[in-house]
Amino acid sequence: MSAGGWGCPHEIDGVCGKLAHRPCDPGMKGCELYGRFVFFDPGKNARLEQKQQRAAKKTDAATPGAAPAESSAAAPPSPKKTP
Repeated sequence: MSAGGWGCPHEIDGVCGKLAHRPCDPGMKGCELYGRFVFFDPGKNARLEQKQQRAAKKTDAATPGAAPAESSAAAPPSPKKTP
């Protein structure tokens, strides 16, 4: 097990049991942590950055068509006048 406060259930004696018995390298492509967490090594953060960019584009695309906050609160109806 590598140093740190957590242990991977797929790591057995420093070898990944999930990825074709490759040496365990947290954050490598195929690892459960890949694209989910920020790593000190910037090369391991590419997938996470792609996901964040896509999420930002989705929120930006949804914003222009959204109704302004002011129009969402309807004014109270005026009382009807009876003849």
